Amino acid sequence: MDHEEVRITLRLPADLHAWLASKAKRDRRSLNSEIVHRLEVGRGDGPGDRQTP
Repeated sequence: MDHEEVRITLRLPADLHAWLASKAKRDRRSLNSEIVHRLEVGRGDGPGDRQTP
């Protein structure tokens, strides 16, 4: 599926960044892909997270 991408600057608390980076590494995703994945799941557009029962 083709889609337009928009670049943004995002500030995160250090602990949230570390948590996201840890989850991205666990799932072999880039930090960007992890954030996009979690946003898509949160709005009901993506596959469920493996940690969700």
